[in-house]
Amino acid sequence: MLIRYKKRFEKIAMGLLSLMPDEKEVKKLQDTIKEYETNDDWQLFLWKEEEDILGAVGVFLNQETKIAVLQHITVNPSHRNMGFGKKMVNALKNHYGTSFDVVPNELTDRFLKKCNTEEDQ
Repeated sequence: MLIRYKKRFEKIAMGLLSLMPDEKEVKKLQDTIKEYETNDDWQLFLWKEEEDILGAVGVFLNQETKIAVLQHITVNPSHRNMGFGKKMVNALKNHYGTSFDVVPNELTDRFLKKCNTEEDQ
């Protein structure tokens, strides 16, 4: 289930986001979390299965173009290749419905293409 990020999940979210290639440095990671906490156009969601948070997905909402740019997507390494990333993308698309078109950035492009290809099969 997709849940909205809250401050009480900060350590979990930082741990998950630190798995992203561009979020390895602590200062960069802190800046990213702060942006998600303070900027309404940056929205971070966590993926929860039963009682465990297994992943994180973050978007930047471009209000003018109605595009949600997929900036971050990460799954706990022990739960990878089990479809959780694809579930997060689909839940995100459902969450925004027709209000925003979900598109990748450079870091998430390959993953989003893989999700879309698997949907076509």
